[in-house]
Amino acid sequence: MNDIASPADGHIEHPPLIGKARLITLAFQQGDLEALRQELLARARQDPDDANAALDLSMTLLLLGQRDTALALQRHAVQSQPLYHMPAARPATLRLLALVSCGDFLANTPLEFLIADSDVSLDILYVGEGVPAPATLPEHDALMIAIGESAANRPLLQALTGPVGAWHKPVVNRPEHVLNTSRDGLSAALRGAQGIVVPDIARIARAALSAIADGSATPSTVLPGVDYPVLVRPIDTHAGNGLAKIDDAAGMAQYLAGSEATDFYLTRFVEYRSADGRYRKYRVVLVDGKPYLGHLGISPRWMVHYLNADMAENAANRAEEAEQMRDFDSGFGARHTAAFADIHRRVGLDYLVMDCAETQDGRLLVFEGDTCGVIHAMDPEDLYPYKPAYMRRIFAAFQEMLRRKAFGTSVGA
Repeated sequence: MNDIASPADGHIEHPPLIGKARLITLAFQQGDLEALRQELLARARQDPDDANAALDLSMTLLLLGQRDTALALQRHAVQSQPLYHMPAARPATLRLLALVSCGDFLANTPLEFLIADSDVSLDILYVGEGVPAPATLPEHDALMIAIGESAANRPLLQALTGPVGAWHKPVVNRPEHVLNTSRDGLSAALRGAQGIVVPDIARIARAALSAIADGSATPSTVLPGVDYPVLVRPIDTHAGNGLAKIDDAAGMAQYLAGSEATDFYLTRFVEYRSADGRYRKYRVVLVDGKPYLGHLGISPRWMVHYLNADMAENAANRAEEAEQMRDFDSGFGARHTAAFADIHRRVGLDYLVMDCAETQDGRLLVFEGDTCGVIHAMDPEDLYPYKPAYMRRIFAAFQEMLRRKAFGTSVGA
C-alpha cells in the first residue's frame, strides 16, 4: 500500500479540485454559487469520470442548501475516486495525507484553510463503508486523521485505531484521541481537572426527556444534583441548532413538541455572564498544546455564536476582540495556561478547537471541543483589520506542528 501513486495515474488529466476552503470562502463573500454550480454540472455531464468536478459540485450543492442531493453526489464521486490531490501553493516541502469521511462540512477537519498558500501538499483520502481502497497510496511525510467525531463517524474511527496504530509514518490526531471529543466524552476526559468547569452532561433518549417534561422525572433523575435551568439539544448538532435553555417542565414539554429528534444531550446550565452583563465566548485553538484565540464573540444573549454576536455591527466589540487577540498570551491565555496544558494532556490531540468562556469565579468553562471547528481568515479586512496577521500565526503554528511531527524539526531549527 505504500507505493508512490498519483490520483490521476492512468486517467485523463482533469481540472484541479477547487476544494472546500475556496468554495466556503466564495459563499462567505456572497459570490455567485449558482454560476459555479452550472459550470461544474456542465463539466460533470461532459466527462462522467471527472471526479474533481463531481466532488466540487457536491460541496457547492451543500452550500446552496441541497443537502440530500449533495451527499448522494459526494458518495458517488468518492466511490469512483476516493483519493484527491491539492498541490501546495509553493514548492512542496511537506506531503500530508489526510483521511476523511463522507459527510457535510462538519464531518471533517477544515484542513484546507490551515494550509492555504503554504508549502504543504495535501492528498485527501475518503474512507468508510462502501468506499473502495485505492490500489496504492501516495508517498507522504505525515498522516492526519481529519475525520471528526460524530455518531456516524464513531465506528469508522474505532475501526481505524488498529491500522493507524501501526502506521509507518508520523500520525497527527490519532483516532482514539478524536473519539474523546464527543460532548459527553470530553466531559468525562476533563472531569476533576483543576481550574476547569465542564458542565454535567448526559445522553438521554426522547422517552426519558418526555418523563422530565410530564413531571414524572426531573433533571436530577438523569444528572444527580442538577436542577433547572438546563440545556437540551439533539445529538450531533452544532452552532446552536436545536439548542434551548429550559427553565421548567412546561418548557421541556414545549421544546419536545417542536423537535422530532430521538436522542438528546441534557446539560447543566452554567451562568457565565460577565460583570458588565454581557456574555463572552472564546474559540480557542490548541496546536500541539499551545493556545491561540480563533475569535471572541460578545453578546447580551447567553447563546453566543460569532455570526450572531453583534460583532460586525458593534465597533466596541471588535475593538475588544482585537485587544484580546493582541494580549492573548498575557491575558486569557496566560490566566488559563495550566488548564490548557491539562486539556492537551487529557485529550491527547495535536490539533483541537474549543469553545469556552470564563466563569464568574475565574475558571475556564469548556462548552465543547472537537477537530472540526472552522479557523479561517475570511472576515473582511476593513471591519477586522487585526485578524489576518493573527490568523496567519495560527496557520503557521499548525504547519510547524506538521513539520515537527513529520521530521522532528521546524523552520529555523
